[in-house]
Amino acid sequence: MKLAVTSQGKELDSQVDPRFGRAAYILIVDPETWNFETLDNKENVNALQGAGIQAASNISSKGAEVLLTGFCGPNAFKTLNAAGIKVANGASGTVREAVMAFMDGEMPLSDSPNVEGHW
Repeated sequence: MKLAVTSQGKELDSQVDPRFGRAAYILIVDPETWNFETLDNKENVNALQGAGIQAASNISSKGAEVLLTGFCGPNAFKTLNAAGIKVANGASGTVREAVMAFMDGEMPLSDSPNVEGHW
């Protein structure tokens, strides 16, 4: 399983970025091996609109099955859902801590967005 985690930095010990579409980076993590790939999300950070949709497309192309983030808006949530990517909102701490919390069942999957669009 591959997890996509929004991040303020490029490493597993970087802090989770609470934003999805406008996160600085998104790490694609294999929680079994802890191998990861860092996606630079700078093109979306200052986008006027569509940042979440573009970020969803990017993580889908990398084979992510679950997104761990702080907040996910309605358009991004719909796009992720259409791509078959589950969302767990409320991620915090470091990327490593968020992955461990999810794998330990401490971060449930969401059935709806938890913030209005353009957050």
